Amino acid sequence: MRPIADQTILITGATGGLGKSLAAELAASGTTLLLHGRDDGKGQDTVRELQRRSGNRRVRWYRADLSSLREAGDLANRVAGEHGRLDGLVNNAGVGYATPGADGRRESRDGHELRFAVNYLAPYLLTRRLVPLLVRSAPARVVNVVSVGQAPVNFADVMQERSYDGIRAYRQSKLALIMFTFDLAAELAGSGVTVNCLHPATLMPTTMVLGRIEPEASVDEGVRATMQLITSPVLENVTGRYHEGLEAAAALGQAYDENERRRLRELSDRLTGLAAAAGGPR
Repeated sequence: MRPIADQTILITGATGGLGKSLAAELAASGTTLLLHGRDDGKGQDTVRELQRRSGNRRVRWYRADLSSLREAGDLANRVAGEHGRLDGLVNNAGVGYATPGADGRRESRDGHELRFAVNYLAPYLLTRRLVPLLVRSAPARVVNVVSVGQAPVNFADVMQERSYDGIRAYRQSKLALIMFTFDLAAELAGSGVTVNCLHPATLMPTTMVLGRIEPEASVDEGVRATMQLITSPVLENVTGRYHEGLEAAAALGQAYDENERRRLRELSDRLTGLAAAAGGPR
């Protein structure tokens, strides 16, 4: 793997919580950072703060609202068009089950259930669009931030239109991202691109948690666990793993079912428009 100072890494959801703390750690190491968020003011402030604190001027801002698949796709296009290399992608942005103002069922700008759209469909599309650049940049790593809270993907009512529960919606979206992790890891085996996911730490004091649930872990714990998947030489050729903190763990059983992963892939390609672009299911 390249020295971390020579790498270019994209982090989604990088203006607060785990994403911002992770960005600060990498900025201090000299990494070229591409920071994503949906608020231009917070984004520009974050870039200036990290540049000032680290002395690293190679910190760039990218705005996109991941509740819009068009904006998620545009983000991928901008990154691919402006950078000749991408050594790492950290899909961190998401909507929690305890996010203020987001307890009831809400829909994305494309009409999909919000948590499934932001936590799963957007990183699915973003990652798929960036795969060619990641492969050309190999060795490269994809790290998906998921959760120990997981629920099976209900293909009969994925968008929970008949019966809605925010916690179940959140957990389903996170298992879907784990399933994508395993599926993409198998697809990219031998390419030099590894794909792993992790539950970084339980109930860190982030926007998703503060004021709603008592925190149990520090953001620093989550940063250490995520940094391990991004930088550890020991994990250079390790792919298709789910971690809880610093240790490998087992995800919910559906994630290991190839037929269920195929069903999810076909659904995801259809919902994101990738199936039409490719002329049919892959």
